[in-house]
Amino acid sequence: MVKKANHKTFAMVILIIGVFMSALDNGIIASALTSINYSFHVSEVQGTWGITLYTLGMAISTPIIGKLADKYGRRKLFLIEIAIFAVGSLLVALSPSFTLFLAARIIQSVGGGGIFIIASSHVLSTYPKEAQGGLLGALGAVNGIASVVGPNLGSLILNTTGRWNWLFLINLPIAIFVLIAGFIAIPETKGSHIKRLDLKGLIFLSLGIFAVMLAITNLQSGHLLASLLTPQVWGILVLGILSFGIFVMLEKVSEKTDPFLPYQLLKNQGFLLTLTMGLLSGMLIAIFVFIPSFVEQRYGVSADNSGIWMSGIGLGSIVGAGVGGTLVSKLGAAKTVVVSGILSAIGFGAIGFFSPSTGWFLGASTLAGVGFGMLMGAPLSVLMAYFAGPKQNGVALGTLSVSRQVGLTIAPTIYATVIQNGFSRIPMKESLEAYYRQLLQSTAQDQAGLLRIFYRTAQAAYANLFVVAIVASLIIAVGGWYLKRRQVAA
Repeated sequence: MVKKANHKTFAMVILIIGVFMSALDNGIIASALTSINYSFHVSEVQGTWGITLYTLGMAISTPIIGKLADKYGRRKLFLIEIAIFAVGSLLVALSPSFTLFLAARIIQSVGGGGIFIIASSHVLSTYPKEAQGGLLGALGAVNGIASVVGPNLGSLILNTTGRWNWLFLINLPIAIFVLIAGFIAIPETKGSHIKRLDLKGLIFLSLGIFAVMLAITNLQSGHLLASLLTPQVWGILVLGILSFGIFVMLEKVSEKTDPFLPYQLLKNQGFLLTLTMGLLSGMLIAIFVFIPSFVEQRYGVSADNSGIWMSGIGLGSIVGAGVGGTLVSKLGAAKTVVVSGILSAIGFGAIGFFSPSTGWFLGASTLAGVGFGMLMGAPLSVLMAYFAGPKQNGVALGTLSVSRQVGLTIAPTIYATVIQNGFSRIPMKESLEAYYRQLLQSTAQDQAGLLRIFYRTAQAAYANLFVVAIVASLIIAVGGWYLKRRQVAA
């Protein structure tokens, strides 16, 4: 019995290592974008395609890998995913041109797309209900840790080796270890006995995800509505919506055979509400991007030190992921969602409308991090598994991951637009040059007064950003309350 328990624990450790490796990748590359762009002689705009294509590849492949894992077995698909990720990492590191670099990033994204989903599905089908929350919380915490560690580790490797290629080569020994250990330790699942795969549904779902995500990446902050009306946005968006419509019709027709995503699920209010909460949770995670610029302008912090101010929200999200898992085991997933939404709303409100001191900011940002961190691992995954049932765990969790990724992708554009609109409505900003001229010519006492005015101006401009975050948090809380009222047993 002890040997079996140890074997089970070792399998979980291997899955966690795989999740950490794949989650670390985007954080690591962010620290090396300038070096990569210089190496291939491309502009900053062109360079961002290395991240954009990776995001698109993950969004498309995640539900597909989840479905294949349900159908053919989790261990098999996990090992295939790790192998593809390793090959992609090697090809990225050895790419002689930017075109091949982008192609290799797509291969790498296909490998990374299903690792977290397979690990989550393994927890839900292998462990008893009372243990699921803590383990799913641990997986969420690993994602949070990777987002904090990634940029710092990337900078360390880059400074030590002087070459960005090592950021990807470092994945190879880890992947080889996970492949060998995973083959030995992770138990295989039987999968479904239905032979036919819903290829038509798979194609139209993939096309829909690709089109919507591509349209979102073409949106321009500050000109949100104007860019929405351009053909490269609305044309692609219409293609995506039509593809999703065809996908739904195909799933309805193939309901009695083997649909990619059962039509009954697509009609389930709880399932759709959980997807919506997943999208909103992705929008909350995107707040990370704007915290450094907020503290620079609100508190006068230098750009070199602004990243340190991320520690509260980063550590809070890691703690929140673990706490969220524990609460799911004690209170249930729906109640945990309510608690997380309320904590996030209070935290973001305290940052955006008060923040009288640095201590206040760090406390409020930690609270906000705990709030949305609780959503990163356990509660939404448990709810999704409850609505989908054990035979559809993988594809359902993959769909949840896509909804979160859509929120994470669209949020920065929305946030940048509302911040820009906030600044444009403040009269003092109409003559910024005159303001700086006055600042330079003033006495020290007058300068202090003018700086206080500027900091208040920055806080007022960023207020809209935090209003969006508060509204998203409260919708999540209401969604959890609604599911609890429906007496969802999750």
